[in-house]
Amino acid sequence: MTKHGRFRINAEYWLVRAVLGFFSLLPLSLAIRVGETVGRMGLAISKLRRTGRCNLELAFPELSDSERERLLRGCFTNLGRLLGVFSHFKNESREGWSRIISCEGLEQVAAEREAGGGVILFTGHIGAWEMSSFAFSIFDEPLSFLVRRLDNPKIEELVDRYRTSRGNRTIDKRLAAREMLQILRRGERLGILVDLNTLDREAVFVDFFGIKAATTFTVAKLALRTGAHLFPVFTPWDQERKKFVFQIAEPVEVERTGDEQEDILRLTQVMTATVERYVRRYPDQWLWIHRRWKTRPPGEKEIY
Repeated sequence: MTKHGRFRINAEYWLVRAVLGFFSLLPLSLAIRVGETVGRMGLAISKLRRTGRCNLELAFPELSDSERERLLRGCFTNLGRLLGVFSHFKNESREGWSRIISCEGLEQVAAEREAGGGVILFTGHIGAWEMSSFAFSIFDEPLSFLVRRLDNPKIEELVDRYRTSRGNRTIDKRLAAREMLQILRRGERLGILVDLNTLDREAVFVDFFGIKAATTFTVAKLALRTGAHLFPVFTPWDQERKKFVFQIAEPVEVERTGDEQEDILRLTQVMTATVERYVRRYPDQWLWIHRRWKTRPPGEKEIY
């Protein structure tokens, strides 16, 4: 590693540590409000605004420019809110969390655990998606979940300490295949995000807002092969109540016809449609700055 490379790694690390440290000193409710303000300020300087506007035009062509701009502003506000709440993962008390999190449906997962068999919890980048895994540990139901390791190893180590501070465990998605199977066969819980653009060799194309989107087939294959129960989990922000709503919805039915490829495609579409329903319900809380439609089916031109 060059001297320049070490300097950059350390500079980025201390910046992230300082930001998280500052927010962690604020009361949780204030950290959320300050984070929202920082997020809105970030919209003005971010180079990702163009991607966000492009995505919103694709998903909501019927809206006016001003309405789509409002949703994009909400996206950045949501990112700032997530920063505020993430900064408290290590130190906030359970009583403190109970004041800003409302839990719905956790008993379903607990019942499946008692009955035996693995559980897959899938989510998307809606609301406080980091809370969708962290909340399980708050409510004494820790799980393992897939992550993409950050390029900066010192920041990755720091972020991982926050994510795992109450008993959750992270798994590097690049090395996870065998471990995911073992987790589910032991009857444990596994969390996976399903709304990221995926390389075509790792994906099937399903509809997302009426546009073909390269989507991981891993979740569907795991559910079909292990018999794991499949639950949608989302943690949107309720502006009226000033709370995150940790929602575990009814389980998704896993159908087997004997044609695994068709079953994988159908189940992946069902999960993607579930994510889309939540995005439509909370359109200002999804990660519009992600290039969701970057990988195209063969023969289609690039979108971005």
